[in-house]
Amino acid sequence: MSQKPDNLIVVLDMGSAWTRVLAADLNEGALRYRGHGLVESAGMRKGLISDLGPAAKAAKAAIEGTERVARANIDECAIGVGGPHIRGLNTNGGLDLGSRMREITREDVRAALERARAVERPPDREILHLLPRQFILDDQPGIFDPVGMVGARLEVDLHIATCSGSALQSTVTCANRAGVEVTEAVLESIAAAEATLSADERELGVCLLDIGAHSSDLVVFFEGAVAHTGSVPIGGAHFTNDLAVGLQMPVAQAEELKRLYGNCVVTSVPQQAEVEIANPQPQMLALRTIAEILEPRARELLYFVKESLRQGGVVDALGAGCVLTGGGSMLPGLLDVTEGQLRVPARTGTPVRLSNMPSELINPSFATAIGMLLYAHRTRVTRAAENNSLSAKLRAIFAASF
Repeated sequence: MSQKPDNLIVVLDMGSAWTRVLAADLNEGALRYRGHGLVESAGMRKGLISDLGPAAKAAKAAIEGTERVARANIDECAIGVGGPHIRGLNTNGGLDLGSRMREITREDVRAALERARAVERPPDREILHLLPRQFILDDQPGIFDPVGMVGARLEVDLHIATCSGSALQSTVTCANRAGVEVTEAVLESIAAAEATLSADERELGVCLLDIGAHSSDLVVFFEGAVAHTGSVPIGGAHFTNDLAVGLQMPVAQAEELKRLYGNCVVTSVPQQAEVEIANPQPQMLALRTIAEILEPRARELLYFVKESLRQGGVVDALGAGCVLTGGGSMLPGLLDVTEGQLRVPARTGTPVRLSNMPSELINPSFATAIGMLLYAHRTRVTRAAENNSLSAKLRAIFAASF
């Protein structure tokens, strides 16, 4: 096995059902797939780590599987953070630049962001992302990047995505026990958006709903910026459990029944359609019975999504509709329920394909992991550009002193 290449990017996505590790490197400026590992999650409960030992063992197995495919050692990674503990809030702040107009610097932008982020929050909340919605320069709104412009007062409208500090630390500790160092944490819905949304959708207004096993994370973009983030405590496992209880069968059998014959719209299923099941003796089951159990849960999921949108003040900001991704998004009929509940068009979010990537990963269940790679790559490029700019300034100062 070779040493870790300098340009290798690795992400760890610890979901309630599956733990995924994905590795890529840069090839002529583009991300190229190197390998991935996929193992069934352990030590998870309701989207959170409940037992570090089994969770770390699953993460280590996924990492080792990725190392074998990539033929490289993995010692660091970015982690995804999601679940019912995610919260988002909008705030604003600004600073006066002096009595006379002057050029805006990157330090001024950081100072404005610091003013905006200085809001009271519970002591156990950790900030995941500071996401500027717009900058306002001397009462001129709608500015994306004010650096280099001239003005006397700079303000920023900011969205802050936060998570439970203990939940974040548990994920970091789990990754450390699996033998890797965590380089950054990414909100999973933001990552999924990186892999599935177009620039036009972000501009017109769109809700990205990432449906996991035990919870569904959402993010709303409007005019190109994040306007709302949140989470609802319903995911694909709840549909499966409803079937298991309603049909009095094991969860594994209910999951297979959902995957093969599930539908969230009763009227889409032919009245006479049946399937033979063993429960425990062979018997015929009407497929509409399955839909009659799944449809109420789908409506409940979208009811909570709509309530989150209403609380965020963005229920009418979805000009481009709603995009469903994640493993739970593939349930037939869910797009119809989404369109009926939110009154906007809906589509399934399939992730973009990386160079050399196997076709089986072009699947909504891998949207978060692929998006984390894209996000980590973009932040690495941004930091490199800022470091180069700082180095250039230091060289100029040094040269001017002689």
